[in-house]
Amino acid sequence: MTSYPTPNLTLNSHKKGPRISLRRILMGGGLADLGRLPRYLAFAIMGSTLIWAPISGYLNTAPLSFKSHISLILPGSGASASMNLNGIGQATSFANSAFSSNSVSPTETYKRLLSADRILEAASSSIGIARQEFGKPRINLVDQTSLIHLEMTGGTAQQAQARGNALLAAFFKELDALRADEQATREGSGLAAIDDYRKSVAATRSQIATLQRQTGLISGEQYAAMVEATRLLERRVLDLDATLGERMQTVTALEVTLGIPAQAAAATLKLFADAEFVALTEEVGVHAGAMAQARASFGEGHPKVQAARNAHQTATAATLRQARAVTGLSASQLETLDLAPAGPRADLLAQLVRMDAERQGIAEQRATLSARLAYDLGKQAELAAAAALLQDLQRDFSVAEAVFASAIARAQSTKSDVYASYPLVQVLENPSLPDAPSSPNRKLAVAAGGAATLMMLIGFVLAWTRSALISRLLNTPGRTT
Repeated sequence: MTSYPTPNLTLNSHKKGPRISLRRILMGGGLADLGRLPRYLAFAIMGSTLIWAPISGYLNTAPLSFKSHISLILPGSGASASMNLNGIGQATSFANSAFSSNSVSPTETYKRLLSADRILEAASSSIGIARQEFGKPRINLVDQTSLIHLEMTGGTAQQAQARGNALLAAFFKELDALRADEQATREGSGLAAIDDYRKSVAATRSQIATLQRQTGLISGEQYAAMVEATRLLERRVLDLDATLGERMQTVTALEVTLGIPAQAAAATLKLFADAEFVALTEEVGVHAGAMAQARASFGEGHPKVQAARNAHQTATAATLRQARAVTGLSASQLETLDLAPAGPRADLLAQLVRMDAERQGIAEQRATLSARLAYDLGKQAELAAAAALLQDLQRDFSVAEAVFASAIARAQSTKSDVYASYPLVQVLENPSLPDAPSSPNRKLAVAAGGAATLMMLIGFVLAWTRSALISRLLNTPGRTT
């Protein structure tokens, strides 16, 4: 190890004035050498001048600038509305939350819109200044929030606030215009769809009216009622068939029992209901008894027998004339009549006549209903295809009408959904009125000047003591070559 001799850094006291050399410039003088003080003082004054002259010039000449602060917020909840129209349908409108989509950020969208040229142009025009003079807002989005902070600058506090108000007014006006344009576009497309639905409804209604006019069939319910009526009529005809068969069997049994047809039984009852015929019948019986008595006493040629026979024949002829007059039957037909309808036999004859009348009534009713049934079945078969087509058309009409009504309701409900594409934004903080200029910042300028002055003085102190510091470093123990 070798040690280096300590250089003599002090000036010779016997010499007049300091000696300027490269070594002195680099190494400096001693700490007690006050001869260097004027030079250091001059450099300090010069450095302070270089530091504070620009600062003073900037503070004295720079124009004042004021900043107005604005805060906007986007509510994060969605909105929904439902409208139920009785007998028509239901329309539902739902607006998603502004932050429900990961691909679109409403705050970024509004940030770009706030700095759009047409917004700034409209804002500057509203306060009567040039677009370049108005400037651009400084926009800051707060992470993980829906806040938007804006700053607008102006030459005065009132000017900065006015520019902030103008920017907000232009921004909200543009939002309203964008929402109105969106609603108009949607409404235009909706009206076109509604017109198509209306034409579809009108065409289906026209087809239904034409089919109704051609067939007389009003609705599918009418055809269903016709089918039901035909089914009931068919059942009625079957019931009448059974009843008619029963009546025919009853009439046949009575005819066999009485040995007289129903028509003859009716004529018999009618005949014996005539008083003159009954009287003539009694007279015939009296003359028959007298003739039998005369025959028993006398021969056939006896005048009394002949007189009794003539009287009997005359009474019988009168009876037949009265019978033909009452019944309208011929002599041969009158022979089939029952001339002894007395007692229970008269009741059976009456029952036979009644059963036969009922049979005829049922037969007539059955014939009428059968003819009606045949007509209804033919009409039903004729209208089957038309009824099916009408039912299809009415179903299509109901569907088209429901779609048409729902489209109208949906078009009306979407008018309330104005925040679908451009979410609701509210002013959380109105443009502030700054109480102090933001530029130039005098405190910052003075602090910067003070810091620069301090660092300059530290540099001078280090330069003053550099000879002692260098000597100490060179004489550090353990230093080797």
